[in-house]
Amino acid sequence: MSSVYGLNVPNDWEVVALDQIKSDEKKALISGPFGSNISAKYFTPTGVPVIRGNNLSLDVFTRFKENGFVFVSPEKADELGTWAQADDIIFTAVGTLGQIGLLSDNQDYPRYIISNKQIRLRLNQKKVTPQFVYYWLASDLMQEVIEQRNTGSSVPLINLGVVKNLLIPLPPLPEQKAIASVLSSLDDKIDLLHRQNKTLEAMAETLFRQWFIEEAKEDWEEASLGSLFTISSGKGLKREQFRDHGLIPVLGANGEIGRTDQVMFEEFLIYTGRVGTLGKVSIIEGQPVWLSDNTLVFRDIEYFYFTYFQLKAVNYQEYNVGSTQPLIRQSDIKEIAVLLPSDLDMIKRFELQAKDIFGKIQTNTKQIQTLENLRNTLLPKLMSGEVRVQYQTEEVA
Repeated sequence: MSSVYGLNVPNDWEVVALDQIKSDEKKALISGPFGSNISAKYFTPTGVPVIRGNNLSLDVFTRFKENGFVFVSPEKADELGTWAQADDIIFTAVGTLGQIGLLSDNQDYPRYIISNKQIRLRLNQKKVTPQFVYYWLASDLMQEVIEQRNTGSSVPLINLGVVKNLLIPLPPLPEQKAIASVLSSLDDKIDLLHRQNKTLEAMAETLFRQWFIEEAKEDWEEASLGSLFTISSGKGLKREQFRDHGLIPVLGANGEIGRTDQVMFEEFLIYTGRVGTLGKVSIIEGQPVWLSDNTLVFRDIEYFYFTYFQLKAVNYQEYNVGSTQPLIRQSDIKEIAVLLPSDLDMIKRFELQAKDIFGKIQTNTKQIQTLENLRNTLLPKLMSGEVRVQYQTEEVA
């Protein structure tokens, strides 16, 4: 057996450096431009999108985030020359090391440029399939390897020398494609279920807006938003209370920030950001969780989905009282005025319809978790050759 980073791989697989599988073209592996060449003064309302750290992820499922772009003019992009296109792999070089992205041929834009904090790798597709390389580089093992090669002092940093010397085990090209196909089929199903969930929630929100905003009646009573729930802040965890393999998610203003073995809530509730990220409102449907101290927690809710969409309709930036970072206060949120229909049966009918829709979302979510667990179990086994897939040898014309 051969070995790479302590992982045994089959003898019929090669172990090579990324430098050996990059494209033959002159600028196959490049870093971004100097920061002064791509500063905010060059940004334009439209043009060529710039890939930054917010477009990449530590999650292997999230190959690329197609949002939050800044743009430069086509002329400026040509001047910089740090182009990225379909099948290119993007690394974060400064900041959150281990973030990896893969551009596909169905992205929103035909070409991008990378920022001064990214590295772009273009592959020789006669030797490798980009999806296989991506899955290897985005694996937990390689995220650790990349983090260990940090050359920065105050800010995490990797350079071209680090990237080109990263090792990868390579099965024959047909087997690479077969492995990538297995993992991609799982990711495609997961993606489909995520998109179905977004559509389902949008249906419920459309119904809410139609019934309670667009068709609101003059005789409806004004009430405070705080009359619909009790509100409190989450609670911080000490560093030693986090667990790498804990079963309980620790949730912050923008999603999961870690794991623990301690349960804070195990009930239906709603939460949103109190400090930092404002405006993201989320539901917990009875799962055990810990909510951090940068969240606001809404509990004891009689009309759960009605309240959820009322909270989503709030423009939280209007209530930002922070100076150095965004901050909202419980008292301000409680005092927001909402209209309640004189016939409360209308809210109850909405709750029944929304409950049915969110039941379908929950079913999809459970299926997503099952598929993610399967993919996460298969990924290291496929990438190490512990599990082999059948493939047909490609004939050379």
